[in-house]
Amino acid sequence: MSGEQRGSVEEQQKGMKAPLLPVQDSASHSSNQQVMTLKSFLTLKNLYIILGPLLSLLICLLVKLKDAPASSVKMLAVIAWVFAWWVTEAVPLPVTSLCPLFLFPLFGIGSADSVAHSYMDDVITLVLGSFILALAVERYNVHRRLALNVTLLFCGDPLNPAMLLMGLCATTFFVSMWLHNVAAAVMMMPVATGILQRLPPPSEQSEAVNKFSRAVVLTVVYATPIGGISTLTGTGVNLILIGMWKSLVPGAKPISFSTWFFYGFPVAAVLLIAFWCIMCSLYVQKGSARALSAYLEKAHLRRDLEALGPMSFAEKMVLSVFGLLILLWMTRNITDDIPGWGSLFNNLVGDGSVSVLVAVLLFIIPNMKQEGEKLMSWNECKKLPWNLILLLGAGFALADGVQSSGLADVFSRAIDFLEDAPFWAIAPAVSLISSIITEFITSNDATATLIVPLLYHIARTMHVHPLLLMVPGAIATEFAFWLPTSTPSNVVGFATGHIEIKDMLKLGVPLKVAGIVVLSILMPTLGSVVFGTNDGTQWVTQAKAPIRT
Repeated sequence: MSGEQRGSVEEQQKGMKAPLLPVQDSASHSSNQQVMTLKSFLTLKNLYIILGPLLSLLICLLVKLKDAPASSVKMLAVIAWVFAWWVTEAVPLPVTSLCPLFLFPLFGIGSADSVAHSYMDDVITLVLGSFILALAVERYNVHRRLALNVTLLFCGDPLNPAMLLMGLCATTFFVSMWLHNVAAAVMMMPVATGILQRLPPPSEQSEAVNKFSRAVVLTVVYATPIGGISTLTGTGVNLILIGMWKSLVPGAKPISFSTWFFYGFPVAAVLLIAFWCIMCSLYVQKGSARALSAYLEKAHLRRDLEALGPMSFAEKMVLSVFGLLILLWMTRNITDDIPGWGSLFNNLVGDGSVSVLVAVLLFIIPNMKQEGEKLMSWNECKKLPWNLILLLGAGFALADGVQSSGLADVFSRAIDFLEDAPFWAIAPAVSLISSIITEFITSNDATATLIVPLLYHIARTMHVHPLLLMVPGAIATEFAFWLPTSTPSNVVGFATGHIEIKDMLKLGVPLKVAGIVVLSILMPTLGSVVFGTNDGTQWVTQAKAPIRT
């Protein structure tokens, strides 16, 4: 090796050993690195992460619930932790949804097995099967065909975004009058997303178009529970109320379908109009018609509808399976006097069983496009929103924990003050309390089951007609407008990815207030005429076992 080569190698070795930064600046660099590390830790998101455990700790140390087991305070601490992370999105929502799986055993609220069972409830299987059906609808563009027809019917000429939202509101409202809320949401959400597919991707949307996109999804989310108020079969809450009225006062005049309709439909119709007005004021900007007209003009819609051509065999079969699901849901249990097909199986079959059964059919029926190909394949199911199914499971776990820990009894005792409330304040107070409790119990039916009997006994103590408390208390459990986990139909909307929790709070808060106002006005007025609550003794004299007043 020559001298020059040896010198070059030595220089390279020295260069490899040399520090990347001057030695005299190493202390300064270390100091700067520590500052940067501290700054990167002290972020708002990290503070939100600490907020959950901190709230939980403070509740355990400082909160004392009178005449309540220690587990109820621990459950309150768990709720604070989980909801703090949900609302702030300190960690991803599905990750937060897994927290009850370790928090319940650690806090002594329930075993690992018991909390795990909450993550595969019948309602969750219902949503799971419904999502598979929704994927089939999407695969064959059935939702696009439905969306084009609905948009053509209501968009107006020239385009009127507010009227288009009203048309979607009315359609969802009508469907929800006859179907279970989850079924109605699953049926209408593909129509909403079909409309959104005509718009640019969210990253390329103007503010006006983005707000309209959110409004379309929110329309289905909130028009669904509002429509369910109209009829006895629209939601399980109404049936629970009627069943409890019949059970608690066996001799009283039963509430028929028509009786409920004369009260429920006006309440729902007024609330729907209020919802539409609130939504348009928040989400329909001035000039949005001009921004949307390029994508939703009638001429374009007609051309796109014609381009879809006639319905294929696969589309017809998917719609047939969808119709079969709705028919089975509606006829499983009809009334006490007219049992549905569920009685043939000793009522062991649930709505979730039906949903999964119909979903399985999609993997059996051929699509007649390629030999051996079925309507659905498992590869398509990779799109299932498992994160949102976990979210719903966490909601059920929290609901079960509220019951088992004794926190439900604390909530019940907390509304005993209604016994001393003046007559005019009954409906507002009951509606407010029910509508808040329902946000923390995932099932509206479970909330009604908890609240309605309590309201009956409070009415007896107050010497007023029980329906004055029971009707607004039950209907208000449908006002679960704030959180994705408050009710399964909210999850269906949240699964689209077009709305966030802040959207639900932004629209849900004024909508809840509007609902309470509607019930507060119509229960003492229209309700007194429909249910005969003015005569405080009528319901007693008709009972088989009269209750002393």
